[in-house]
Amino acid sequence: MNHPNEPASPAGEGGLVRLRLDVGYDGTGFSGWARQPDRRTVQGLLEEALAKQPPGTDVPGSTVVAGRTDAGVHATAQVVHVDVAPFAGETSSRRLPVDEHGIPDLDRMRHRWNRYLPDDVRILRARVAPPGFDARFSAVRRHYRYQVSDAPWGVNPLRRHDTLAWARPLSVDAMNEASAALLGLHDFAAFCKQREGATTIRELQEFRWHRIGDHDVQVAVSADAFCHSMVRSLVGALLLVGDGRRDAGWPAEALLSRSRESAVAPAHGLTLVGVDYPPDAELAARAAQTRHVRSMAHSDESD
Repeated sequence: MNHPNEPASPAGEGGLVRLRLDVGYDGTGFSGWARQPDRRTVQGLLEEALAKQPPGTDVPGSTVVAGRTDAGVHATAQVVHVDVAPFAGETSSRRLPVDEHGIPDLDRMRHRWNRYLPDDVRILRARVAPPGFDARFSAVRRHYRYQVSDAPWGVNPLRRHDTLAWARPLSVDAMNEASAALLGLHDFAAFCKQREGATTIRELQEFRWHRIGDHDVQVAVSADAFCHSMVRSLVGALLLVGDGRRDAGWPAEALLSRSRESAVAPAHGLTLVGVDYPPDAELAARAAQTRHVRSMAHSDESD
């Protein structure tokens, strides 16, 4: 059996076939992505659906995700891979025709999986992954969005599960001034929940605030990867700048100090909105490069 972080064997050579699944979920009712005993998790429900309606003769390993999300964090564009043992012949045991990889029609399989899944998680797309694809290690960057309302009355009731209510008026200009000083390759220990053996060095590529309505503010945050609680810690610190309780230079000072700050924004305002991958011909090389770096300095992508 392939380890879930290793490339699948090529189809047609008796090996496993790797599938890419694009997944969305409302994180409100989940204890995060990762499977946990006696907890409702996205991974747990997804793997149960795959077991009930396997897209091959067997699904021998676990799913692998582009970025693990914490309890309450949402996703509109999560990426998952799973390795399956293909069917032999032209028809699956459930009477669905199979393709040249031994995989049944994945649009019909997606429909079957979503019948088993609850309404707060959906498989949006399923396809055979290109050679060398790894949902985690092939990724070149992840994109998050955090939403805040600084309306004096709080949040529109229909947005209460994905938007943070902030009681003080926010200055987008001040937050953008402070955010710009954090861009680039740095040690983000001040903004990460430390885990033994995990590196906190990351390249923050975008950190930009936008006012999209009278009282609605969004921030776009992108990086090659994120350490545990990094996005919410950055947002929490910048909100204190935005409402005037901290000056614009404070986050950069905290970054240099590497001293862990306590300001962590609540999870429900955060959504994973995209994962970028290189061209197909570069997927395997990217995965090998990332795996090598991570083996030298263990990382933890979680928020």
